[in-house]
Parts: sequence; structure tokens; C-alpha cells
Amino acid sequence: MAKTTGDVLFERLADWGVDTVFGLPGDGINGFMEGLRKIRERIRFIQVRHEEAAAFMACAYAKYTGRLGVCIATSGPGAIHLLNGLYDAKMDGAPVLAITGQTYHDLMGMHYQQEVNLLGLFQDVTVFNQEANGPAHAHALVDAACRAALGAKGVAHINCYNDWQDKTEVDRSPMDVKGHTSVAWTPPIVVPQAESLARAADLLNSGKKTVILCGHGARGAGEELEQIADLFGAPIVKSLLGKDVVPDDSPYCTGGIGLLGTLPSEKAMEECDSLFLVGTSFPYMDYLPKPGQAKAVQIDRDPARLGLRYPIDIGLTGDAPATLRALLPLLKRRPDRSFLETAQGRMKEWWDLMKTRETRTESPMKPQVIAAAVNEHLKEGAIVSTDSGTITTWAARHLHMKRGMRFSCSGNLATMAPGLPYAIAAQAAYPEKQVVAFVGDGGFTMLMGDFVTAVKHDLPIKVIIIKNNVLGQIKWEQMIFLGNPEYGVELHPIDFVKHAEACGGVGFRCEKPEEVGPAVAAAFATNKPAIVEAIVDPFEPPMPAQATAKQALHFAESLARGEPNRVKIATTIYRDKVTEFFS
Repeated sequence: MAKTTGDVLFERLADWGVDTVFGLPGDGINGFMEGLRKIRERIRFIQVRHEEAAAFMACAYAKYTGRLGVCIATSGPGAIHLLNGLYDAKMDGAPVLAITGQTYHDLMGMHYQQEVNLLGLFQDVTVFNQEANGPAHAHALVDAACRAALGAKGVAHINCYNDWQDKTEVDRSPMDVKGHTSVAWTPPIVVPQAESLARAADLLNSGKKTVILCGHGARGAGEELEQIADLFGAPIVKSLLGKDVVPDDSPYCTGGIGLLGTLPSEKAMEECDSLFLVGTSFPYMDYLPKPGQAKAVQIDRDPARLGLRYPIDIGLTGDAPATLRALLPLLKRRPDRSFLETAQGRMKEWWDLMKTRETRTESPMKPQVIAAAVNEHLKEGAIVSTDSGTITTWAARHLHMKRGMRFSCSGNLATMAPGLPYAIAAQAAYPEKQVVAFVGDGGFTMLMGDFVTAVKHDLPIKVIIIKNNVLGQIKWEQMIFLGNPEYGVELHPIDFVKHAEACGGVGFRCEKPEEVGPAVAAAFATNKPAIVEAIVDPFEPPMPAQATAKQALHFAESLARGEPNRVKIATTIYRDKVTEFFS
């Protein structure tokens, strides 16, 4: 029997090693769904409840595996729903292929149902954006799309008219030679020229107080970074997406930087005379050394990102692991360890402070208490996803990534909602591993319907929901950044335990510190998808490591201008500081 466009497309994807597709059926992709059905022994279809979740899952699948993530959606609204997740992939450099449908080919331009200019709509988010015109074209187009997404670490998009998906015969043009493309592809390993490496080594060797800042582009280079840190006596600071590049318990690690970061990292940046940026485009330039303070070397696979955040002296275009291995023999050991030892002393004080916050016993319960309980249950090789909001602060500071663990979130897009779909994708990719979503109630509710996706596909993820019934990050930004009273941020409470049970999973609730241990232990013990609803103090602020005078002034202004919860907020902050002082 002759093969349809849908048959050819998915068979070719299987040839590329694709084994999972996330999506939601619709009448604009019926031909594609039939192609997927026929190849179900080679490609698993994970049905979601919202196309946005499918795109997030494809993005996370790519992030956690390094392979191509694939999602599919119907024409018009289904395809539109993909965009947020696809922008997440674009901005974090995850290779993803989106497959979408379109209305009938001979009704285009006729104001027919669900006709949307999807090629135009997807133009900005993609590195490859084409329409499949029959089976022969689909074969070659898949090769080109996969190669583009993997090579550029970006989003590729293939669109096809509804009635062309099950077409079996389309005449080739005279110039189209059958079988002219291939699935052969090897990731490029780029290393800078020897002369550039030597110059970079000379600059780094001349420093006395070097800070290493790594991002997720340095993944796979953790050992090399620690070797360089040991040679130079240099602290390693991590961007949020680089949280799992070097373990949090490394003697060189001072944790994160920025609003979610640590005081030792900030101090190291303030005092350094040289900066080594590896695989990062950390956006918050205020937290980097002042321009002119430090000599700087940067490694990035994308030359367009060199010098983007700091006036570097030398930029090295290359893959982080290979480039660091080439650079290491040129670096000299420094006898003076005082800069690192100072950072390590500060780090001990920081961990003591975090421990104080994690062991508070009063009610309302502090969110840090939940994070500490989760740490106790994380196994070797665990995969953790989080969301955007105040939850990101608790995850960044209080979840401890050990060697071999994985961590991710929406880094540069910083969108809410991906925590749950990220976890589902991770569990689908690694059924033998422990997978945890550490999320806030605001982000979780956006795609909470997809908890049933985990249930349907027997994916035993653990979802820890920090429930404070408020869009906390926005609340504190309104107050601390602008000096305004909070407005429009309160959330109506939802019973997440009942939601878990209604979906076919299990749910546990904790509201007091003594209830946390049993609830978290029960969730991790079950072989079903589980939710832990942790009800916490809504007035616990995600304070920066060191607040600026301007932030303090705006905070005071917000209280004076009629902040409705000013007494409770002021009391909470006062109690926090008293507790930490006496600890």
C-alpha cells in the first residue's frame, strides 16, 4: 500500500531516533494521527490535556535528554497554544520539532474555519519553518527540520494542510531526486584556535581573585570547572539553569547569583579581579562586577552571545567541555587560596542561615521547611523541575543538587506553568528515575489538568505544591520594586488533594511543620502520581541576599501607602530577623 504524508513523516522521525511525541488530537491533524497510530510500536504518543503542556514537555524532554523533543497540535487554536512552550525552548536553547495542521489546501484565503497564517505566526520562534507538500517532500523536510533544530538548538516547525496529510501521490518536480537527504548527523564539537586559548590562559593566569560563573551551556563540564576552581582557588557561581552543572555541596560552589542567589556569590563578584564566564548569558548585569573592575574571558558555543552581558577581554567560541579540556593544561596553580577560603567561610555561614530558615517550627509554616523535607527524600540521579515565582527562590536556595541530579525550569522566558509538564516529560524519558515537580499554587493551576496525564500514562511523578494563595512574586515586586501596595494578586484557594484524587492519583496535605515529614514521606513512598499540598505563610518574603537601600525604601513606601496586610508582613519580617539573630 502506498504511504501517506503522515506515514512518511513519522517513519522518518523514527529513523532520527524519535520515540516520543507529546500532543493533543484535532481534526486538523487526523492524517498525522493515523500516521502516528500505525507506528505506535516505535513512537509513543503521550496525549495531553492542553497543547501548551505538550510544547513544555517537548522542551523539557530535549533539555533532560539532549535529544529532539517533538510535539503536535491541530490547526488554528491548537497550534497557537503551542507557542509559549516553544518560546521556552527557543530562549533556553532546546531542540524541538513542532508539527501542526492547517485547513484544506483549496480553502486557504477563503476565511475558512481555523485558518491561521501559522508559518507567519511561527516565524519568530523557529530556526526552520516550512510546509509539507506531500509524502516525498515530507521525507526530505523531516531530515532538514531535525538537522536544523539539533544543530541550532532551536525550534523547527512543519505544517501541513489537512487534506494533504493522507495524500499518497504527488508528482515530484524534475529537480527533486528521490532519496537525496540523509539522517546522518553528529553534534559539532567546536574548540577555539590554540592562539586564542593561549591568550585566554595568560589573562586568567594573571588574575589573583577569579570568579567562575557557569550556566547550563557548561553542562557536562562540571569536573573541568572544579579542576579550574582548584587551580585558581576560585569560587564557582551558578546561574539558575546551571544549578545542576556543579553540585551544591562542591567545596568550590557558592550557589546562585541575582535575586535568587546567595550572599557569598554576591560578595565574590564584588571583590573579584577576573571573571570566567562559561556557557551563560545570565541577564542581571547589576550582579556582575562593575565594568572595568575585572578582566574577563567568556566561553560560549554561540559567538553572538560573547560580550553580551559584560565587557569581556577575550571571547572563545566553543563547546564548554572540549574548550575547558583544551584550556586546562595552560593554566597555572595559584598558591594563594585566601579568596576561595573567604568564600568558603561565607558559604558555611550561608548554609547555617538556610538551616535556620528550614527548621522553623512556628505556624503559619515557612516554605523553606518543605524544601528541606524534599531534600531528605531525593535519590541519586533525581530529576527536579520548578516553576516561576517565589517558588523559584525556595528551589534555588533550598533544594540541594547533588552530583548526578538534574534540575531545570523556564530560564530566560521565565514563564509560569512548566513545572508539572517538565516533570511528566522527565518521567517519560527516564521511567526508572525519581522525578519531582516543586511548584507554586499559581503556576500549577495554569496547567493543573495535565496531572491526569501523569495518571493516564502511569508516570509516578511527585508534585510538591507550595500553597500560599497569592501570586507571591508579583506581590513582592509591586511592593519592593515599585513601592506600591499589593493589588490583584490574591488567589482563591483550591483543594489540591481532592484534585489529585479526582484525577486518579493520591494527595497529601501538611499545614504544620510536624506534618511535613509524614506527608512528604507518604508521597515518595507511593508508586502513583502524587501531590503534596503544603500550606505556607503568605507573608514570608523571598528577600534578596542583601537588600538595597532603594528596595528598603520602596518596601516602606508600600506599607505606608495602604498595603492591606502591612501589619502581618511587618510582623513576619520582624520575627524572621529575631529568629535568625538568636540562632
